[in-house]
Order: sequence, then C-alpha cells, then structure tokens
Amino acid sequence: MKSFAFKVDPLTGEDYYEIYLHGQHLAADPLLNKGSCFTREERRTLSLQGLLPHGISTLDEQMARAVESYRRKPDDLERYIFLLGLLNRNETLYYKVLGEHLDEMLPIVYTPTVGQACLLMSRIMRRARGLYIDPDNIANIDEILEAAPLPDVRLVVVTDGERILGLGDLGADGMGISIGKVNLYVAAGGLHPACCLPVCLDVGTNNDTRRNESLYMGYPHPRLEGQEYFDFVEKFVLGVKRNFPNALIQWEDFAKHKAFPLLDRYRHRVLSFNDDIQGTGATAGAAILTAMSIKGEKLTDQRFAIVGMGQAGVGTARSLSALLQQEGLSERDAHRLIFAVDMPGLLTDDMLQLEQEQRPFAQSRDVVSSWKLASGQRATLSDVVKNAKPTVLIGYTATAGLFDELLLRQMAQNTSRPVILAMSNPTSKSECTPETAVQATGGRALVATGSPFAPVRFDGREIATSQCNNLYIFPGIGLGALVGQAAQVPDSTFVMASRTLAATVTAEQKAKGMLLPAMRDIRHVAARVALAVAKKARDEGLGRQLDDERLEALVAKSQWNPHFYPYRPGVRVSR
Repeated sequence: MKSFAFKVDPLTGEDYYEIYLHGQHLAADPLLNKGSCFTREERRTLSLQGLLPHGISTLDEQMARAVESYRRKPDDLERYIFLLGLLNRNETLYYKVLGEHLDEMLPIVYTPTVGQACLLMSRIMRRARGLYIDPDNIANIDEILEAAPLPDVRLVVVTDGERILGLGDLGADGMGISIGKVNLYVAAGGLHPACCLPVCLDVGTNNDTRRNESLYMGYPHPRLEGQEYFDFVEKFVLGVKRNFPNALIQWEDFAKHKAFPLLDRYRHRVLSFNDDIQGTGATAGAAILTAMSIKGEKLTDQRFAIVGMGQAGVGTARSLSALLQQEGLSERDAHRLIFAVDMPGLLTDDMLQLEQEQRPFAQSRDVVSSWKLASGQRATLSDVVKNAKPTVLIGYTATAGLFDELLLRQMAQNTSRPVILAMSNPTSKSECTPETAVQATGGRALVATGSPFAPVRFDGREIATSQCNNLYIFPGIGLGALVGQAAQVPDSTFVMASRTLAATVTAEQKAKGMLLPAMRDIRHVAARVALAVAKKARDEGLGRQLDDERLEALVAKSQWNPHFYPYRPGVRVSR
C-alpha cells in the first residue's frame, strides 16, 4: 500500500502530495511527517487537530532546533544515533539538516562513524528502515516489494553485508551501509527520498561471534553459498524488475568472489553498477587526473603501484587502464605501467592462484628477473617501489601504517611530486596519515585518503587532503542514468565521469593540494557528472535522445531540495 502520490493541480499547476494516511498514522510516517509545520488547513483535513502543539514552525526553525540538539551529543556514535532518529521521525527535516551541514555531518552518517554504527547496529536500532530479504521470505518477494510504502522506486541500494568497509562480514547489521548510501544519494545527488529504497539480502553470516550473539537481529545461520546463493539473488533481481521496472540497482559491499560475478551477470540485464568496483575506480582516476594537472605531466608518463587487488584495487586498475588507452596506449602497454600487489606480493603471470579479475594486471615474470629483491623470488611492496619506481602509490589494504616513512621516502626519490592515495577506511585503517606522507616527502606529496583528515601544516603553509570518497561519483552516475533513462551503465560511463569530476577542481583548489573539489560543491559536482552520464548514454544509443540543453534542464529539475509540499487528503488505494 502506498502512503501518498505525487500530484499536480490541473488548474493552478501547484505540486502537492495526495495523502492516504490520517491522524497519528500520518504523523508517525517519517517520509510525510512535517512536525510543527503542518498548516491549520492540513491539521483540520488530515485529522491532526489536537495531536500537535498550537505553534507552527518553518523548516528553518525546525532545523535550528535539530542542529542545536545534535551538537549537544557527547560523541560521534551518539550523533549518529541522533541523526538516525531524526531520519526515522521526519525525513524532510533530516535531509535539510544534512544538506546544510554536509561537511560537518558526512563523517557521521558515512565513513568513518557508519562503520562503528554497523558494528553495533543490532544494539542501537530503534526502527527498521528499508527491506530485509532472507531465505525464509524470498518466496514472497513480490509481496515484500509491493508493500514498500514509496510511490515510485527508482533506486535500490542493496548489500548482503559480507564485506562492510574494512570490517568484514556483519550480516544484517550491514544494512547501515545501504541506508547511508541512500542518504548520500538524496543529500548530494538530489534524488527524492521517496524514490530510494535500501535493501539488505540477509542470507546469514559466517561471523560466528555476531551470529551467536543474543541481541543479533539477522538471519542466524551460516551464509548461503554457491548456486543456492546466486539463485536467491536471481529471485530478488527478478522481483525488482517486475515491481520497479525503471529502477537502478546499486550493488554495495559484497565480497569480491560474489561482487564480480554479480556485476557481470546483471550489468546488461538490468540497469545496475557496483560502486565498490566502478565507483571507487572512477573516483581514484579523477584524483590522479587532477594530480597530473598539478604536476604538469602526462598520465602515460607515470607508473602505478596498487596494493590490495580486491574489488577497489581491480576497479582502480581497470579505470587507469581505460584512461591510459584513451590517451593512446594499447591495453598491453597500459597494463605494463600498473604494478599490482596483493598478499603474495607483486602479481606475476606465473602465479597459479591468480583470480580471474587480477590476471590481466599480472606483470611478466621477465620484468622481475632483473630486480634486486630483498629475499627469494617474491617481490614485496618495498621491492616494487624500489625497482619499478612508481610515481603513484595506491592502497586498499585496510592495514594501518603500511606506507611507512621509508617507503614514502623512496616514493619521493622516484618523482618530484609523488601521488599517495591511502584509500582504506575507516580512519584507523588508513595506510598512512597525510601528515606522515607530507613529512616523509619534504612537503612534495599529493595526498588523498579514503577517510577524512585535517589539513597538514608544513614549512609555514597549509596542505589540504582530499577525501577520495565515492560520494563524488555514485550520486551523479545514478542521477544521470535515471534522468537519461539509460538501459545500462557501461565502463565508458565511468571514464567520462572521472574526467568530468577532475574538471571541476579549480585552480585555487589545486594550489592547496586538493585532488578533488570541496565537499560544499557536491550537488553541483553531482549535476555535472549526471549531465555527462546522460549525454554518454544518449551518444552510445543507450538513453534518451534529447539535446544537451534539454538534458541539462532535466538534471536541474530532478535535484530535489528539501522542503514541505502542500498536502491534500485522498482515498487510500493499493497499487
């Protein structure tokens, strides 16, 4: 049953909501609740008289109260719980608060605090959000999706909780990530919250401690695996196609042995992408393109070391390969510039245990034959930095301090301005701090990190550190694909997004060492990326055939700014 519908008055052209709830049921619906902003007429016609205090507040006045309460909280986890409670009471107010204070609140609603919250989700949850699909209810997938109280679902962010940030298998408690990504789609991309649905595929957890904990709220069994798992996901995807045929599916925080097959299986069947693979790669690619602009060098003159060849590492390697090929290199020559390091050390073509996704980036054993290795035949990260002499170092290892002072000093010998991307999050798992990178390289490093860090003071100047957050990419990708009515999101879309994002960094920001634009510009960035995505879909015959001006107008119109719509009572009907 849908709780409301979007309407337009045919006489006045006024946008309004036709409301199918009344009284306390309406006041308890977070998507529709206006709190003290219900008008006298709405209170009368929607059976709210006597349920609210006499006074009427504006949205700005409500925001002032909420921010004051937020800032009284003693620590970040309590701030997260407060904001989650606000989201569960009044979504419009929540997004007004978040959008106006994104710099301050982003580390709370997403990394790093969301990781801490997911670890405790079964303990701190007060009201479930989104949909939980498990082996006991998957047979009723159509009834579950039909019951979603949203008028027009266009975005589904789905996780199975197996690889949450750098924290591992959290099972159903990983739902905090899907909720967080939806929050960012709305706050940064401008999608309307009534179109966005977070989902958890609760197929169990192999985390014995979590599964056996008395307060754990998820499906208390070991994970589905193999064909049984993929059959489960197939039922979910078919359910989405039947019930929400215009929706985009974003795959989020799946383990790599499932993420790559799911991406390949569904990318041409439904509008979908994997943010951990494609979004991360595009964001890292944009940061590196900006670094090239600062250095005044070509991408093709660089050498890249990527440490941690899981989803993010492979996604970044693919992004770099595509960018290098755009600049004239063959695929083979592009891959020769990328030195991929994982637990066995440098990946080489004679290794028997290479995963299918890693194999294209394995170096020839002949490359290593002339190297001076510290010990044996295994080329460590240190061996790679000394012998391959990379100019760009990228980490996705969740190993704090991996980029130590000695390694960073070697990077400074390889190039006048080494590019250091310590991409692991939360903050405690970053491969190095910006301060370590700046100090070890004599202030010459260009640094971006996966989690937020404060600027670094060095030699009388302040050096900025950009957070290489997928927030710069995925909201624009989603918005552009939906506005452009794209049939799919090919890899070329993410290459375009990387170049578009890099082009938004101003000369003033580059002078400060920033590799990505300021977070305060995020909605503008999302609009720029969305327009590029919609154009790309059009030009490749995958989307609406509209001219640039029309697409730009549609992107602008589609970005929702939090405000309260007028309400009119309607007759409740089922879809």
